[in-house]
Amino acid sequence: MRLFLILYSTLSYLLFLASILYAIGFVGDLAVPKSINQPPGPGGWLALLVNAAVLGLFAVQHSVMARPAFKRWWTRFVPDAIERSTYVMLSSLCLFLVYAAWQPLPGVVWDVRGTAAGSVLLACFAIGWAVVVLSTFMISHFELFGLTQAWRRLRETPAQESVFKEVLFYRFVRHPIMLGFLIAFWSAPLMTHGRLLFALLTTGYIFVGIRLEEHDLVRKLGSAYLAYRMRVPALLPLPRLTRRHGAAGPTPMP
Repeated sequence: MRLFLILYSTLSYLLFLASILYAIGFVGDLAVPKSINQPPGPGGWLALLVNAAVLGLFAVQHSVMARPAFKRWWTRFVPDAIERSTYVMLSSLCLFLVYAAWQPLPGVVWDVRGTAAGSVLLACFAIGWAVVVLSTFMISHFELFGLTQAWRRLRETPAQESVFKEVLFYRFVRHPIMLGFLIAFWSAPLMTHGRLLFALLTTGYIFVGIRLEEHDLVRKLGSAYLAYRMRVPALLPLPRLTRRHGAAGPTPMP
């Protein structure tokens, strides 16, 4: 049974890696069989509705399964050791559904490819994805994606309580992973109607997701997280007039 849990969590992690690597090519229109703009499609209202539907499905799955109440119910059927891996696997499958069902919307909002502005936007695209990846390692990358939990079960090691601490990017913004996604999604040398729709819908979801996550964190961590929230901005690393010294930390795992 414990070997199965390790294999299951490893498969889930590999599926996540495939989904996030494809996401870079999909959003950036780079070296993948089907991207956000290719192959060209007829567009129209049907394409818009299909795109909104598949992104909405991902948003609902990703948010509902992350809520503590759902986890308490879900772990009545799924072992704790693979609860996170199951969440990651289903999220990855929903992402692949987005890639497969996406209908390109061909209209162009701006096209600065081959210019200095285009080069800057392409660099920002790469920086955004780098911020996403690095931020996961600044908390607990392998726990975030379910591997640590399965290894604990294999070794019969009890789970450790979440440590509330401030690390690198998390000293400047509370949600650097989400900031990285926003940078990557909006840094488009070619902004088509499809890319704009994707950026708008994912931005809306990110703000809703942050609100839900912070509600859970305040309930879990209380005054410690409230102090951190007062001192450190959510997304924009701008100084605050009320900034105070003290220990605070990044978002623990949802």
